[in-house]
Amino acid sequence: MHSLAKILLGAAVAAGAAGLGVMAVAQTDPKVGTTIHDPIGPVPDPSHIPVTLPKDIKCTGKVGVQETCTLFGDPSKPGLYGVIYKWYPGHFSKPHFHDQERYAYVISGTWWVSTSNVYDERTTYPVHAGTVAIDRKNTVHWDGARTGEKEPAVLELVGIGPVKTIQVDENGKPKPSN
Repeated sequence: MHSLAKILLGAAVAAGAAGLGVMAVAQTDPKVGTTIHDPIGPVPDPSHIPVTLPKDIKCTGKVGVQETCTLFGDPSKPGLYGVIYKWYPGHFSKPHFHDQERYAYVISGTWWVSTSNVYDERTTYPVHAGTVAIDRKNTVHWDGARTGEKEPAVLELVGIGPVKTIQVDENGKPKPSN
């Protein structure tokens, strides 16, 4: 056998033996191998891992139309924020843009988006659950969920605030603020 092959074979055998030793330790360690049937641990220290229960997540908007639920931060204030948008079937925003980039992850359902300056639901494109999209700053878009969908489009948006939403006309020019 060639000397390099002997060295590699020896290293592989040694690594395998070491791995077996680790496995033997892991199998006898009482902290490893717990199941959902074992007792649960203590509540995490909130100074290390703050936990917000679903009932305590603040949402605005209207159930059945569109809801925005704040997970952390505040889009209207400086700093990182995360929100959940729920677009119910048959509801859309109107053409607009944001002055900051936002990053979207579609959690469930189908999110329908368009980059047209003109509101026409036939120009929307389906973005399915599991997809990531970037909402580029100062670029026109609009979004929602088409009529006939079986569930709302639920997406998480993350960005840096403050962020402004500017409605646009059919030429993509900002509409006067009300």
